[in-house]
Amino acid sequence: MTVDVVNAQNEKIGSVELRDELFGGRIKTDLIHESVVRANAAERRGTHATKTRAMVSGSGKKPWRQKGTGRARVGEIRNPLWRKGGTVFGPQPRSYEYHLPRKVEKGALRAALAQKLRDGNVVVVDALSVAEIKTKAAAEMLKRLGVGGKALLVDTQPEDKLTLSMRNIEGVRVLPSNRVSARDVMDTRHVVLTKAALERLQEALG
Repeated sequence: MTVDVVNAQNEKIGSVELRDELFGGRIKTDLIHESVVRANAAERRGTHATKTRAMVSGSGKKPWRQKGTGRARVGEIRNPLWRKGGTVFGPQPRSYEYHLPRKVEKGALRAALAQKLRDGNVVVVDALSVAEIKTKAAAEMLKRLGVGGKALLVDTQPEDKLTLSMRNIEGVRVLPSNRVSARDVMDTRHVVLTKAALERLQEALG
């Protein structure tokens, strides 16, 4: 499998060969799902909290004596059985982050890239750069490449000028190749890779 390499003017200047063992087999959507769920869980704030009977405001005094009144025995008004009492086993602040095996994360990224390649939503360019920090110039470059909507731009080491120029364009993200995840790829319409970044990814995923 080969893909065309274009320049900033969307003119073909060469091609790069993709390894069939990485992108030619069955797309394992179950791995993509696992990776996306893990990434979403890691971003959960987990700041929910309920008050136990020790935290609820109120007296700790026994409302009435244990025997002889005919009423049910009770120790304090903060009892969970009472209205406005404490909560038993309620949610407390916690982290939802967990880790998947490295092979699973690599397999998910391989599958996500393979899916985008089959859909024809991957653009490989020789370089990603802009002459000056200007959103208009960055938007024009994306338009020439035929990239619209949500897009992910990947380079081995993105230039600061490119990152600053792209940050005001809604739905466009710029990432280095060593920080790309399956969720980043699947959460976009187009993936724009430099030739060097694609080669680096093939080495890392091999």
